[in-house]
Amino acid sequence: MNTDRAFLPLGIAVLTVSDTRSLAHDVSGQTLADRLLAAGHRLADRCIVPDDIYQIRAVVSAWIVAPEVQVILTTGGTGVTGRDGTPEAVSVLFDKTLDGFGEVFRAVSFQEIGTSTLQSRAVAGVANGTYLFCLPGSSGACRTAWDGLIAAQLDYRTRPCNLAELMPRLLER
Repeated sequence: MNTDRAFLPLGIAVLTVSDTRSLAHDVSGQTLADRLLAAGHRLADRCIVPDDIYQIRAVVSAWIVAPEVQVILTTGGTGVTGRDGTPEAVSVLFDKTLDGFGEVFRAVSFQEIGTSTLQSRAVAGVANGTYLFCLPGSSGACRTAWDGLIAAQLDYRTRPCNLAELMPRLLER
């Protein structure tokens, strides 16, 4: 990290995908909200939707056109069961996919949970100048993703490069 550069807070929205959780029982969403606030970012919005690709897509679509949202973090729905559809709901909205995120997330996660990480379909991309990160529903996976990958990439001071500094150029034609 380079302390010669000023920190730039971003507006980050958190979406929990779950058929059973409420805000009062949403440990994963709260983990992400707590971490992004502790890092100095703004919680632009937060909600929970069921594992339904159309409800997920509707919320994410609204956020990618909202000027106060620069980043969207989803938690849940990235597994392999019949109800897990977050990657299918969100990836069709991507203008660009950040393949490295899923690859590195699974590599880091492998060190913590071994071969169980192959069940994760964590993905990331850019849609309408907004970064999207789709994370597994466990609070441990959310901590791993935020602490090990996302926090540094959303910090303008991170060197040699970071996603935050690219934001002004995401909508270039």
